[in-house]
Amino acid sequence: MTGSLAGKFALVTGASRGIGREIAFELAKRGAAIAVHYGRREQDAKATVDAILAKGGRAFAIGADLAEVDRLAPMVSTVMAEAARLGFDKIDILVNNAGIGGGGALGDITAATLDRLYAVNVRAPFLLTALASEHIRDGGHIVNLSSMVSLAAYPGAIGYAATKAAINSFTRSLAADMGRRNITVNAVAPGATETDFIRSYLEDPASRAFFEQAAALGRIGETSDIAAAVAFLASDDGRWVTGQVLQCSGGMHL
Repeated sequence: MTGSLAGKFALVTGASRGIGREIAFELAKRGAAIAVHYGRREQDAKATVDAILAKGGRAFAIGADLAEVDRLAPMVSTVMAEAARLGFDKIDILVNNAGIGGGGALGDITAATLDRLYAVNVRAPFLLTALASEHIRDGGHIVNLSSMVSLAAYPGAIGYAATKAAINSFTRSLAADMGRRNITVNAVAPGATETDFIRSYLEDPASRAFFEQAAALGRIGETSDIAAAVAFLASDDGRWVTGQVLQCSGGMHL
């Protein structure tokens, strides 16, 4: 299989639903064993694991609120202990997918909202990657989830957009640092995608039409579209791509 991940171990954060869940499915389909991280949706994470196991894959669930700094190191330790039970001593793929939205326009964002946005969307992937880095295999792959709102102006998502712009910068800087270990670091920036994350917008016919017309390919993205891009960057097919923010949006705002 092109992009085979047989014999690889991946940690995917926020994998209990939506894009993260589809990423876990796609990596597992290509042969990787998956650590399915969740924040609060334990049953959804277990359902993700069960679906992978039912198809002959290997997976386990790991829970941690990424906004709580003191939960990150124990999470990494638990992941490595569970990975060892499956026969892995290193992380081959780290996907920093977990994130939250919210905030609204500039005047609607409170300090508490902004603090939590940055805690989950920026601080958590930064610190988690730092903690996990000693366990990531040389020649491995890190993929961060960004967003098209970091690359185009959406005033109603200004706080969220700022956190994803930070992820873009983090990705480029980390790629330069990790290059010495032959570890690629990239970000995938989805456009409008069929998930609960923006379902309230997509249920409005005018909003749906706006997003469809904004994409050169004329439709809303599917979670499988995003997962396929992540899988490419997480495989040896993407070995010569690093420090990039890949717009995975069907050509929005061209």
